[in-house]
Amino acid sequence: MIRITYVTITFNAARVLQRTLDSVLAQDYPDIVHLIIDGASTDQTLQLVNDYVERSNAADNGHSIQVTSEPDKGIYDAMNKGLRSIEGDYVCFLNAGDFLPAPDIASRIAEAVESGGPDSTMPAVLYGDTDIVDGEGRFLHHRRLSPPEHLSWKSFRQGMLVCHQAFYARTDFAIATPYDQQYRYSADVDWCIRVMKAAEKEKVPLLNLKMVVVNYTEEGQTTLHHRESLWERYHVMERHYGRIQTFLLHCWFLMRSVLK
Repeated sequence: MIRITYVTITFNAARVLQRTLDSVLAQDYPDIVHLIIDGASTDQTLQLVNDYVERSNAADNGHSIQVTSEPDKGIYDAMNKGLRSIEGDYVCFLNAGDFLPAPDIASRIAEAVESGGPDSTMPAVLYGDTDIVDGEGRFLHHRRLSPPEHLSWKSFRQGMLVCHQAFYARTDFAIATPYDQQYRYSADVDWCIRVMKAAEKEKVPLLNLKMVVVNYTEEGQTTLHHRESLWERYHVMERHYGRIQTFLLHCWFLMRSVLK
């Protein structure tokens, strides 16, 4: 059985955290580690986390929960703390407010990996689709950008086709690729690209899970700081795809939006 680590970053997230915790607790797959990296919250976040730990222990579901609460230098610093603590085979960053859409998601993901047989290479990345929910966790719509049949680092020239929370990185690739903290809102885009670049270099495949694997809350930091995030993403694309190609692609994006 593969082991899946979920990393949840929190800071004063009591309003939206419960659905995230409940969705992991409900997973019928036993080999799950849940790392909660808290930035020294002052609201009811840690109370919810402590209650979650007690409920998980009572359920005796095989899950392992590890909690850290201390000041950090922002979300990507916290994510790097998570990377330094992960164990097992795959890691997914499931932040406060985002949640797994069904109790069998982890089981289905593990089954997809294991269906290749004991001698097959474990994919470097598992990726799936995303549904968008509002601040109360209610379904709004499917994510506009959807993953291609065959994903590579070059795919992100067309935008972030896979949501960060729908991107399961093999832990050896993840640990070797810390988040670049020069970015405040788009280090996740850069991280996904660099993980996929490393996979291509090592000739390790990526696996399309062909299912919705996460419900993403629209009110995240990227949404709240949309303009700054777009500007950072432009610089990320320049870094990986070159200045001229990035400029021409964005001219096409603009023309396409006008024609619509």
